[in-house]
Amino acid sequence: MAFEIALVGAGAMGGAIGKRLLETGNRLTVFDLDPEKMAALVAVGAEASSSGADASSRADYVITSLNSATIVERAVFGDKGAAEGARPGALIIDMSSIDPEATARLAAKASDNGLGWVDSPLSGGAPKAKTGQLTLMVGGEAKNVEKAEKVLSHLASNITHMGKTGAGQTTKLINQVLCGLGFMAVAEATQLALDAGIDAAKIPEALKGGRADSALLQEYLPRFVAKDYTRTGRLDNMVKDLNAAQDLARKTHTSMPLTALCAEIHRMLTAAGLGGEDQAALMEYFSGTKESFPD
Repeated sequence: MAFEIALVGAGAMGGAIGKRLLETGNRLTVFDLDPEKMAALVAVGAEASSSGADASSRADYVITSLNSATIVERAVFGDKGAAEGARPGALIIDMSSIDPEATARLAAKASDNGLGWVDSPLSGGAPKAKTGQLTLMVGGEAKNVEKAEKVLSHLASNITHMGKTGAGQTTKLINQVLCGLGFMAVAEATQLALDAGIDAAKIPEALKGGRADSALLQEYLPRFVAKDYTRTGRLDNMVKDLNAAQDLARKTHTSMPLTALCAEIHRMLTAAGLGGEDQAALMEYFSGTKESFPD
């Protein structure tokens, strides 16, 4: 079944989401402040719009994929934002990774405007979006989540309703803690293997099926060995999420010493100018060498 969808935010993640929605037969209107990002989706069948309000006026679903709560609020509720043009009863599906408290506040504001809101942050990145195999952790009222799943099923192979508004974002923070620590562990182990003189490239096969096996190990250890820094994510986005996780930990009085160290190393690499690089660039911390990065 095809849907009328507006997409606000067509960056690396939003662009992958948009392409997948078009490939699965949906009608997509896109808005992004960067004309080139919009053009990439228009080239494969999307309609360009002049503003978030213009995009949402043509859709029953509005998907946002943006970098911060401040940007989401501006894109939805600012001048010519999506809420301004949205049809009565339209559903906003926020696939950004933002603060749970901000999400609850934005959802209440949407309700005041006669709109539904579902937070649906993701795991799997652009590669999984392109194949419809994202993992989504969803928060919101049951009726809104049920409606959202009709569209989200085009993007994901695993969708879990975690609870009230903001619960999806909280789950994403937990996901990011596990991923951040996982990236660090794989990078550190890779450097030990290299320094010890064994064939590090064989480790994923050697550990396959054992307790140390994981999707991160299988995907990233070969990239760490090869210092393949092709961008599929950004270190500074991980900093944002780990910062949010630490803020939540302070509010819940949760001790998270490993997360604190992980966040500090990510912040250090970002301060060194590597914030825009992929997670694979963590090898720069352990190897102490400067490699060339993709343009």
